[in-house]
Amino acid sequence: MDIKRLHYFTVLADTRNFTQAAEQLGIAQSALSISMRKLEDQLDLKLINRLERRMNLTADGEVLLKHARTILETVEQAEKELQELKGLTSGKINFGVSAMLGSYFLPETLAQFKQTYPGIQVNIHEAGTDTLEKMLIQGNLDLALIRTDQPHDKIRSITLLQEEIVACVPTTHPFAEKSSITLTEFCQQPLVLFREGYFLREAVSRHCQQHLIMPDIHFETNLTELLKSLVKKQVGISTCLALILNENDPLTTVPFNPTIPLKLGLGWKSNHYLSSAARALVEFLQAEVAVSVPT
Repeated sequence: MDIKRLHYFTVLADTRNFTQAAEQLGIAQSALSISMRKLEDQLDLKLINRLERRMNLTADGEVLLKHARTILETVEQAEKELQELKGLTSGKINFGVSAMLGSYFLPETLAQFKQTYPGIQVNIHEAGTDTLEKMLIQGNLDLALIRTDQPHDKIRSITLLQEEIVACVPTTHPFAEKSSITLTEFCQQPLVLFREGYFLREAVSRHCQQHLIMPDIHFETNLTELLKSLVKKQVGISTCLALILNENDPLTTVPFNPTIPLKLGLGWKSNHYLSSAARALVEFLQAEVAVSVPT
């Protein structure tokens, strides 16, 4: 069975669209269609129901998809183990981070890592914590910076630092004079929030659901600097980690009562082979991040 065709098949299964899959694969749509027909001919099975705008897998296709993912992951792991024979002079790491964490304390550390291991390529994938965990489990990432206070049976993790989620308000806001506020007080204000799936949104959404509060959300964005700018312009208040503010920002943080603690660290798939390059990054971040990030 052709490995390339299996890869094409899994991408098509994920997108459920020939045009999108072809664009993602960097091939012509006609080439993808021919490849899928050849796969069906080879197996003598109908794998795909071709609809006008969207395709779906047949029952046989769903069975193949499960095995195709396993086969492709096994091949990837074999390639990584063989790569180990070359030592740390080369290697590639698919590393997942959220936009905020990636922007505020990883750049300097990753630059230092690159100086120490110039032959290792680190590919950064930005997404929310929920998405990063799914990508780890699906084998799309080697490592990800995730919450470690919410254990997952398919993910191993180590904690790098402990933070606290706080409110972010203009220095002129009435909350700026308070030593702490409740989540109920916070949720009754105009809000500028990260999108669902990000840890800075999670506590707010959960509290609103539990207490039947309809939050007044003026903007949702995953762009940290845009979020800060909107808070500065008094469009609404937000949640953040204290590390994103600097001395020149006309913003301040206010703790919640009760506090909202947060543990952050590195996660990887439990049964996933962790290459020497990935292990080197784990050890490097353990040594550097914990001492460089304020806690």
